[in-house]
Amino acid sequence: MRFARYTLAAALALSSLTGFAQQRDYKDTYKPADAEKAMAPAAALDVMLSQLEVQVMRAAEAMPANKYNFAPTTAEFASGSPAKYDGVRTFAQQLTHIAGANYFFYGKLGNAKPPIDPKAIAAMTGKGDIIGALKQSFAFAHAQIASMKPADAFTTIEGADGMHTPVTLAAFGVAHGYDHYGQLVEYLRMNGIVPSGSK
Repeated sequence: MRFARYTLAAALALSSLTGFAQQRDYKDTYKPADAEKAMAPAAALDVMLSQLEVQVMRAAEAMPANKYNFAPTTAEFASGSPAKYDGVRTFAQQLTHIAGANYFFYGKLGNAKPPIDPKAIAAMTGKGDIIGALKQSFAFAHAQIASMKPADAFTTIEGADGMHTPVTLAAFGVAHGYDHYGQLVEYLRMNGIVPSGSK
């Protein structure tokens, strides 16, 4: 009886994973043929960055231009709650923050200078300008990851607090992006928009 329960649980878990795999709509650069060979750190990290990029860009495109200045407030989000929302980033500011962070983290991989002043990105408010800046920042990040040599992937980067390697910086860049993507999803939901990753 116990074995039957375990078998059923395993089957359910496998079916849910299969469903998730079928729902993925990002372009995965990982190919089944790669399963039996080691993947270079740069290639693996680039897959992660691509997945983040698709989700962030789709969220940016889903929000109407006239809602880019949206930020939650106590009155709108949790009336009567002691929660404070003063100074919370707007939807636009979440996106410009991600773009600026892409230059900050990935620029350290090859000491590359951003093609745009990150301070100029922070001042952007229009949807078209911000989406353009985001695309450019992700292209920059992909290029810096591609420059990562396997032999140097886990060596300490000077000037990065003495504790970061190219791999940890690139992985943290993705993790940081997902932190803000989660906030973008909440902002979309608060405006009645279902994020593409949930459709």
